[in-house]
Order: sequence, then C-alpha cells, then structure tokens
Amino acid sequence: MGPHHLMTREESCSPQSHNIGGLLVRSATPTTAARDVIHSALAGPARHFHLVNAYSTVCAAEDPNVAASLRGAATNYPDGKPLYWIGRFMRRDRNFSQVRGPGLFQEVIFRSTPEIRHFFLGATPEVLSELERAVKRLNPQINIVGLDSPPYSAADRFEWNRRNEAINASDANLVWVGLGTPKQDLEAQRLTEETMITTVAVGAAFDFLAGNTKEAPVWMQKAGFEWLFRLLSEPRRLWRRYLLGNIKFIILTFRRG
Repeated sequence: MGPHHLMTREESCSPQSHNIGGLLVRSATPTTAARDVIHSALAGPARHFHLVNAYSTVCAAEDPNVAASLRGAATNYPDGKPLYWIGRFMRRDRNFSQVRGPGLFQEVIFRSTPEIRHFFLGATPEVLSELERAVKRLNPQINIVGLDSPPYSAADRFEWNRRNEAINASDANLVWVGLGTPKQDLEAQRLTEETMITTVAVGAAFDFLAGNTKEAPVWMQKAGFEWLFRLLSEPRRLWRRYLLGNIKFIILTFRRG
C-alpha cells in the first residue's frame, strides 16, 4: 500500500475511537498522535487529521459538509477538554488523552527529519514569516518547502486549483492547514482528496508558535478553562462560539451520546 493511498472509512474507524456528539474521536496521546501524522506523511495512507473540540462538534451537527469533512478518511483527536472528559470518564478509556493542536504541531515539528516536507497554509504573510523562524529554532533541520497565505475571501475553483498546484509543485508530503474552524477542516479534507497528501487542520497553532497570539496559562489549560482565557482575550469574536456553542455541545452530547 503506497503513500498516496486514500484511507477509507472502514480503515479510519479504529476500535480505539469513541462516538462523541456524532463524531468518531480517536483515543490517543500527543506522542502517538504525532507518530500517526509522521507515519501517514512518510508511508501513507493519505489522511486528513483534525483537532476537534466542542465548537467543531456543534459545527458538524449543524452543517453536513463539515460533518463529511470529519468522517471518512478523517482522523479526529480530542483537542477540547470537554471531549477529553467524556472519553476518559464517561467512556472509561484510561488511554484517552487530550491532544491539543499547538502541542501536536510542535511535537511533529520536533520529531521531523528532512524526509518530511512541510507546507504551511494559512495566516498572514507576517505570521508565516515569524512561524518559519520559530519552527527552525525548534528544529534546525526542519524541511519547509512552502508557505501560502491565502485570501480571506471565500475560495472558488480557481483558488483551489492554485493551492493544489503550489502544493504539488513543492513536493510536500505534509500540509498544515491553519484557517480556523470549520474552514480548515473542509480544506484539509479537500486537499487530501485532490492531492493525495496528508493534511492536519491545526487551528491557532500558527499564531501561538509565531508569538502572534498568547496561549492560556498551563494551569488554565489543565483545568479546562482555556476557552475562558480565549473568550476574555477576544470577546467580540468568540462570545457566540463559546457561550452558545458550549450549551449546544452539552445538549448534543446527551442526545447523540
């Protein structure tokens, strides 16, 4: 089975996955998740990886296109603390750990050899420039083959073809997609299906590592209050996502299991 084989739904439905709010969420640790990403990039099969939380679960319940992007060849890791609590305590899975997007991103970067050819899609040119410097400090031998700051406007077929051509021309075998939820999940799915290259929808990891956005203190992350830190940092942009989204997630979890 070669590196450009697209994973099927049956292959991606591991016995170590749990149905949370209608999505299959994989039981993993940050270390095993990083190994999965690296193996997919180097040996295949091509997969699109997602870091799911309460908000993305609600988005999937409300939009069939988002739901489709998080199924099939998708591998979903529990980024949000609520998903971790459900997997660990309600599903009684002692191996179920939180896999934060920024942590997975840095773990893969740190473990990367030059054979992994990274392409970063998302953010502004300024953030990408800072990100490149930060990544090289973390791993001096990192092999970055492409940086692309796409327009904020909705993409059309012309823009999608442009991205495909840029990624294929770079010979990348791992594409990081930082476009925000759920846009990045849709794009990760599309890229993997059209280019047969492994992708990771990585959220705000670009901004965090580049120093453009401050992360929540570790104690808040561990206590499950990272969402509150981000809400207080950007209330106008995030109030609907966290306040309404969290209520919807609770209802969704009880309805769908």
